[in-house]
Amino acid sequence: MREKIIEGLEAHIQGKMYKHITNVHVLLEKPTGVAEHPDIVDTIESELSVLADCVDKLEVLNKFFK
Repeated sequence: MREKIIEGLEAHIQGKMYKHITNVHVLLEKPTGVAEHPDIVDTIESELSVLADCVDKLEVLNKFFK
């Protein structure tokens, strides 16, 4: 059971990471196509913050619980 929970957490975190990586790629490639985000730099910084949080969580999960 422990392994399944850890695998689920890992998959969830990785999915969230890929979502925010994709968002940054879109913002970098087509910044004019995202009308609701007038300040692209702040929006990218926000995405990077969430991504960094995910990376930290994944590292902690792997270091202490695998």
